Amino acid sequence: MSADAVTSLVVNGATIEAIERGQGRPILFLHPGIGIEANAPVLTELARGGRLLAPSHPGFGTSSLPKGMTTVDDLSYFYLDVLEQLDLRDVLVVGIGLGAWIAAEIAVKDSSRLSQLVMANAIGVKVGDRETRDIVDIWSLMPDELNALAYADPQKGQRDYKNLPEVESIAAARNREATARFCWSPYMHNPKLKNRLHRIRIPTLFLWGTADRILSEKYGRAYCAMIAGARFETIENAGHFPHIEQPEEFARRTLAFASAAAPEAPRAKRA
Repeated sequence: MSADAVTSLVVNGATIEAIERGQGRPILFLHPGIGIEANAPVLTELARGGRLLAPSHPGFGTSSLPKGMTTVDDLSYFYLDVLEQLDLRDVLVVGIGLGAWIAAEIAVKDSSRLSQLVMANAIGVKVGDRETRDIVDIWSLMPDELNALAYADPQKGQRDYKNLPEVESIAAARNREATARFCWSPYMHNPKLKNRLHRIRIPTLFLWGTADRILSEKYGRAYCAMIAGARFETIENAGHFPHIEQPEEFARRTLAFASAAAPEAPRAKRA
């Protein structure tokens, strides 16, 4: 694949679209379910730190959906196959929202190809009791209501769907449909993941947009506490999608963490 391209990957017969940019250590960027555009500022910023790969999950955007792929657990195994097929090692995995859930599911299964994990405004676990709703029911909201909860500046989430090019309109509809398929039941979490998080033994950073009203900061801190040694940092003037509202700060925090957490290169022995 070229150093700066929108391309496609074929993995186990499934074709997914992906954006690749930059050179160096691999960075796997997992979007939160709303897709990612090739000109997104966060991709440019993250690519300063390595070879960035930003795929569109199976069933999202223009990516195909393999038969029988119905859970986030399935998505995590798919990405393990991606890492193996591309022979990526020492990978910095960066996920937001749904993407962070996928990242956690990958890491509890096999982190041998991973070096660090960054999870922003992550979903995927149940923190409260059975009667407590941890995450707002996004499908009960109109777009303007959702934007008001998801963004520090709701205008950042506004899109004129009626006048979008057809390919973008179809991609947006597929994103919403796929999010419902993978996240509806159980709602936005895997009941088994909480008891598997102890298997994550790589440096982990939680980033949290403080204006997120879909998830609370309390939820994020409780999630973070389930992973040994994980750090929690907040990003101001950002909500559920800090990579959109504060792309430079998001990338700066991510790359600084990856640099600080990277193991030192072995020193050459003296003759």
